[in-house]
Amino acid sequence: MIRIERRLQQPRWLLFAVPVGSVIVAFGFMTLVLLVTHHPPGHTFRRLFDSGFVGQQSLNATFISATPLLFTGLCAAVAFRMQLFNIGGEGQLYAGAIVGAAAGIVVGNHSGWISIPAMIAAGAIGGAALALVPAILRAFFSTNEIITSLMLNYVGALVINYLIFDSQSYWRDPASPTFPQGKTLPDAASWPTAHVGSLLLPFGLLLGVVIAALVWVLYTRTRFGFEVQVIGDSPRAASYAGMRTRRKILAVMALSGAIAGIGGASQDGDFRHTLDPRGLTAAGYGYAGIVIAALARYNPFAVCLVAFLLGGLQNAGYTLQGVDFPSGLVGVMQGLILFCALGGELLVRYRVRVAGRARVAEAAR
Repeated sequence: MIRIERRLQQPRWLLFAVPVGSVIVAFGFMTLVLLVTHHPPGHTFRRLFDSGFVGQQSLNATFISATPLLFTGLCAAVAFRMQLFNIGGEGQLYAGAIVGAAAGIVVGNHSGWISIPAMIAAGAIGGAALALVPAILRAFFSTNEIITSLMLNYVGALVINYLIFDSQSYWRDPASPTFPQGKTLPDAASWPTAHVGSLLLPFGLLLGVVIAALVWVLYTRTRFGFEVQVIGDSPRAASYAGMRTRRKILAVMALSGAIAGIGGASQDGDFRHTLDPRGLTAAGYGYAGIVIAALARYNPFAVCLVAFLLGGLQNAGYTLQGVDFPSGLVGVMQGLILFCALGGELLVRYRVRVAGRARVAEAAR
């Protein structure tokens, strides 16, 4: 007889072994996919690694790809720690990009010391405001936040496209009537890049690492983090202890959305220097962030590492895409990694017991 039991205590070694094992199993499945599609696995994986992580140019491109993934990964991890499944990181990133671009245009004529913090704050406000919609519905009406946050992703995509392509909005450049595009941000609103030897580190990437450290401190060294953990593990026990669950839901979802919103502002200031609907909606940063959070097991520092690795994977996919390279390979790999990571999560939370025949017979009596 096979029984599945919830673990009362999760071994530390299992918390490390399961994500690593999930990646190995995902690559095993990917090997089968490559064999079926007549692509040599060893050669394909080697090309992916070289294009993503070998050489100055590859690393610099990987840092660029990893920056938005870091923000959306932290966005998902912050909410998941309280068992709040914020699937709306994509839409919250759009909201941050919209409001952040507006702030950059308005105050961009001032110095960078004013315009950059203004863009960061505006992006955080935009992302938090959108995240509060599913948060309020969950806290006061018990509405499933997975559905509401997911639906708002499509709303965000429609809004950002409308602002540039279907209206004469404040964000649209009036000098481009034939080929619509957003206004170019002033130079003072462009975020700086750190030079470490031959490597170029975007300001947004460094900001994301700082935010990851602050999230770790918040969740491991404060009363707020302790209460979030208790509410996530046992809402009923938290209610008996007098913890204000509704306030925590609103606060955690707002924090989660704010981080994604800063990621959207980073896209404006670090890379695109305009509000670019095509680039943002085609990238799928929010959904990749869910993969990152699951694989990192919601640890902020692990999110930084996994975002870098998945950024390299995405960068390699863009570089190698062609006739001899499967265009959907990277997406398939991300899906397999997420599937295996979620399967591994079951092994962390539950154990499988096989009872002997004697025990089964005794239980039957």
